[in-house]
This record gives sequence, C-alpha cells and structure tokens, in this order.
Amino acid sequence: MSDLTFAKVVTEPAEALALVLDRELTGHAVFTPQDALLLGVDGAGVVAFDDGVPTHVRHTDTDRGGAAALADLAVPGPLRVECYADDAGEPSSPSGRTESDDTGDVPRTDQYAVAPGTPAERLAGDEALADRTRSAAGVAHDGDDESDDLDAVEAFLADEEKVEAIRERAREEAAQRADEWGFETFEDET
Repeated sequence: MSDLTFAKVVTEPAEALALVLDRELTGHAVFTPQDALLLGVDGAGVVAFDDGVPTHVRHTDTDRGGAAALADLAVPGPLRVECYADDAGEPSSPSGRTESDDTGDVPRTDQYAVAPGTPAERLAGDEALADRTRSAAGVAHDGDDESDDLDAVEAFLADEEKVEAIRERAREEAAQRADEWGFETFEDET
C-alpha cells in the first residue's frame, strides 16, 4: 500500500522531479497532463522511484514503458503530479497494481526500465537536473541514455495522432497571436 506524500499542479515537470529527488522518495508519482485534466483524455505517466531516482515508467493509456512512455507523456502544458511513498521504504510491487491507486503502479521489468537521467531530459528538458539525478544514482553520464533518447523519438514520431494534435495546437496558437497582433489572414488564391 502506498501513502500520498504530495499532490500539486506544476507548469514544469522539473519542479516535481527535483522535489522527488530532494525528498529521496521511494515509491511512484503519477503525472497527469492538462489534456487529461481539462478534456478528459485518457492516460497518465507513472514513474517509479528508488531514493528519488527514477527507475521505471509506464503510460497508463498505451501501457508502453520506458522511454516510449515518456514520449507519450511529453505534451506541453501543466501537469498534475501525485507522489506516493511505499510503506516501509519498500520498492513498488512488481505486480503493477495497488488497491489504493487506480492508475496502478509500474512493473519493475526491463520493458518499463528507464535510465536515471532520462525523465529529467525528456519531460523537463533539464540537463542539470538529469546530471543531479545520475549523480544520486551513482551513474556517470557516458551516453548510456542515447538508446533511450532514440527510442523516445521514434515512439513519439510513430504516434501520428499526437504529432497532428501538436500541429493543430500550434496552428490555433499562431492564429490567435495573429489576431492579437492585428495581422490579416490571407487565403490561398491558387
């Protein structure tokens, strides 16, 4: 059974990842993107931690793990983060489910494993936090995360729906800014 240690909405995932690292949390955190909060879109990212260092990741909607799960979670906007500490500091159950958390836990298998610095790099774009995390894990950065990076990029690009959603959001923001700045819209006359 896991106990809720904190829950908050953050604009940057680095804030939550740094807090977990500073508190040396052993347990897991559920990262719920704004699309799920506001639009009812399914899916959250569950990150398992040992002494504040991320070890495994699972996306609840796609059930993909590791760097691919981070690619599913990498969307712009605020996130709701709920962190759970495991009883007696025990690592999360390999079963992947707990009674107290309906999003489930993260199975501690190779399919869901992630290099310590990868969540800070992929979710937060924060190399300094990634280095702090690797240091806490006792891992030197020698490029071991490169295969995770490639997997995450490939997984993200393979998700045409997510890429199109980002394009559509960019179009809407560009049109809104053009209106705010008084630019005229020109239709294609060909």
